[in-house]
Amino acid sequence: MAPHADTTWPRGLRPAIRVVTGAELAVAGAAVVLIFFLVFVQALQRYLPVSGWPWTGELARFSLVWLTFTVAGVLVTSDSHISLQLVDSVPNRVVTRFVRTFACLVVAAVGAAFAAECQSLIGTQQILKSPALQMPMSWLYVLPFVGFCSTTVRALVAAALFAVRGAPDGPAAGSGLETDDREGAPAA
Repeated sequence: MAPHADTTWPRGLRPAIRVVTGAELAVAGAAVVLIFFLVFVQALQRYLPVSGWPWTGELARFSLVWLTFTVAGVLVTSDSHISLQLVDSVPNRVVTRFVRTFACLVVAAVGAAFAAECQSLIGTQQILKSPALQMPMSWLYVLPFVGFCSTTVRALVAAALFAVRGAPDGPAAGSGLETDDREGAPAA
């Protein structure tokens, strides 16, 4: 888990954040391994005298979608998502607090809109099947739905924390260079 999440999120939320983040990262890791394996199989098929399996490319593409949207919430928690870091250097802490809170609210709104669309697609796309795998297309949207829900909740919590506490101080905020509660010890 990112150091920033451990040092700025309330102590009561940290265990839950670690569990959810661990689950999301486990799914993302499995997707990366699956993509690597499937691309390797595709490369082997080009040089072997056997017919190719078209489902390998399709599943690799689906895995990339799952990887991308499953970890979106982790990026919000670790403050690693796209942000205006230039604003962090503004000396006026009220401006920084407002911009960071507003940015998190925008991320939450976008995440909620995407989650609603995923929910709609899950309900309406059951009849369609993928060409090679014959997988119901509604299945494709389940993991992005979970990722967008996670993004929305995490962005709302981050917005509340920025509104109450303000943005973290220092040039290393959110960069992975923070230390944990013990002096000088790298964050785990």
